Amino acid sequence: MTEHCAAPDGSGLVDRLVDFTAALRRSGVGVSTAETVDAARVLTAVDLLHREQLREGLAASLVKRPVWRASFDVLFDLYFPPVIGDGVLAELAREDAPPPPADPDGETAGEGLAPQQVDREALRDELRQLLLDGDDDELARFTRRVVTALGRTTPQPGRQSWFAYRVLRQLSPQTLLASMVEALLAGQDRGGMAERVARQLATERIRRFEEQVEAEIRRRLAEEKGVEQLERSAVKPMADQVDFLRANREDLAELRRQVYPLARRLATTLAARRRLGKSGRLDFRRTVRASLATGGVPLVTHHKPYRPHKPELVVLCDVSGSVASFAHFTLLLTHALREQFTRVRAFAFIDTCDEVTRYFAAGDDLGSGMARMAAEADLVWFDGHSDYGHSFTTFEEKYADAVTPRSSLLVLGDARNNFRAPAADTLHRLATQARHTYWLNPEPRSYWGSGDSATRSYEPVVDEMVECRNAAQLADFVERILPGA
Repeated sequence: MTEHCAAPDGSGLVDRLVDFTAALRRSGVGVSTAETVDAARVLTAVDLLHREQLREGLAASLVKRPVWRASFDVLFDLYFPPVIGDGVLAELAREDAPPPPADPDGETAGEGLAPQQVDREALRDELRQLLLDGDDDELARFTRRVVTALGRTTPQPGRQSWFAYRVLRQLSPQTLLASMVEALLAGQDRGGMAERVARQLATERIRRFEEQVEAEIRRRLAEEKGVEQLERSAVKPMADQVDFLRANREDLAELRRQVYPLARRLATTLAARRRLGKSGRLDFRRTVRASLATGGVPLVTHHKPYRPHKPELVVLCDVSGSVASFAHFTLLLTHALREQFTRVRAFAFIDTCDEVTRYFAAGDDLGSGMARMAAEADLVWFDGHSDYGHSFTTFEEKYADAVTPRSSLLVLGDARNNFRAPAADTLHRLATQARHTYWLNPEPRSYWGSGDSATRSYEPVVDEMVECRNAAQLADFVERILPGA
């Protein structure tokens, strides 16, 4: 049976919707006034007692990009919770709901008990059976019950009182995987497709339970502390807002998945700008001829056809450990956008420089190209610590012909030079050979020039040094700069 939605009554539902859309904007989800009006119309078109209908209806009117859906779901759970409090009254209100089981002392089982008073093995057996049955409604009720029993600590001023890890530690759902796979196989041979399917199904159901526990903890905290206070910590940054230098493995995997969608969007934008760009040079003869019809006054000017420029691109990037995730993502994006340029050449360095274009040929797998670059490219000269000065000098000696008046030179790195000679004059000579020179720096601007940062030496010799901490800023740079590069 579908869960009911414990949203406010009709008089406050529109106000709650307005607060919800404002929270979406604060989290980075683009919601316009017109879309808010559309969402209000959804309230009249769906059954408000069926929460999933409301969720999907609002998502259809408010979520325009797949990357926004995770933030939408978290905030929806906070602003439109399935139940209030422990949910006991809501469960008893269901006509087909049996009364909650009671323990010998007369208390409802699992409610208001300390973890040591709970029969942990009985709960684990019940969880295992629910996961095997795949009954989402029963699993949701079980989740509320175990969170009430195991998730609460003694509240202290200024301290959190509900913790997901307390529930998951007591139940250890991951340790149920082997027995669930055995039950799902039901005597079938192990090691084949059947076992892989069973393991994937069991893993997915365990993951869904863990997510339900975390969502239930957020709901309890929101009731105690207020939704507005919790939303700032509950909503994770979207993939394109994750700081390159602070990204974990999951963030980097999501960023890699975003490369091709981002590249397609940027390619479409760049092509449209070139097609609809400024007019060409003034066609003097046609303008004078047209002015004869208006007494010699050139009321209408005519221009020669505009031939958009597709630049050559030379990428020179630091791939040392401190900025590896930033450099790798940018190289992947550059590779995905290669059709937007006449020619692309990529060079990588740590304390010396080598060309890595060969690892990113059209049609090659990007992941294997990155692995080959790390294993085969000549990037270390002395000690494997960043040396921008020696790398720039090596680049000038070996690859100076790569930079021409038709090229845009793109330098990627944090300019952390370990207090070594910056060789800014070398970079200046390269910059004067190029059409434009831009430097993308993944550090916050406030860090530039601090410690071993050589940004004060490099910034004056390039056309622009740009703060580029996440995929969104990188996309903004590409849209702003490269059409006219």
